[in-house]
Amino acid sequence: MIKAVVCDIGETLTSDTRYWSDWARWLGVPAHTMSALVGAVVAEGRDNADAIRILKPGCDIGAEWRARRAAGADEYLDETDLYPDVRPAFQRLRDQGLWVGVAGNQNLRAGECLRALNLPVDGIATSAEWGAAKPNPAFFARIAEWAPGEPHQILYVGDHPANDVVPAAAAGLRTAHLCRGPIGHLTGGSPEAAAADYRATSLEDLVGQITAAN
Repeated sequence: MIKAVVCDIGETLTSDTRYWSDWARWLGVPAHTMSALVGAVVAEGRDNADAIRILKPGCDIGAEWRARRAAGADEYLDETDLYPDVRPAFQRLRDQGLWVGVAGNQNLRAGECLRALNLPVDGIATSAEWGAAKPNPAFFARIAEWAPGEPHQILYVGDHPANDVVPAAAAGLRTAHLCRGPIGHLTGGSPEAAAADYRATSLEDLVGQITAAN
């Protein structure tokens, strides 16, 4: 029986549309150019931040973030960035007595923005706060310590098989692949996605499957 559900952030809970549009504005290129490059590097199995490095060769991503903050262009998330099924799905899980958490590869500012949204969750954490980022096993070991229950009673939900499904399973967690966003759709037919304990096209779909299984 699942006791806790922990969700990834980007393209699981939030659309990355604003994120990449803001980067396009910062780098002085059309949003379409930015989006196309992100899609290209993702299709090649590369880090999506390589799209930034293509547009600004040799740049240090951390230094770029610091420059953005200094210029008042820091990361920002609000209610419009959430997928519409997030709040109702989380509420349904909590109504069933499950512990709900949010943890993904995000910076400190993203964590602040998410907490300000007052989501119906029991905990929010980012890789910057934990000092470990997916797919590092330390990230998933932290989830196993953070969420209640034994590892096999904790479900980790994400759109990226290589960053979410495979390492979470290796840590002994249950896994769910969400076919949402560019990576989710691109990898939906992969063996790694097929190996997930659950496969869903929305959080509402996933909650229905969890309810039936529990």
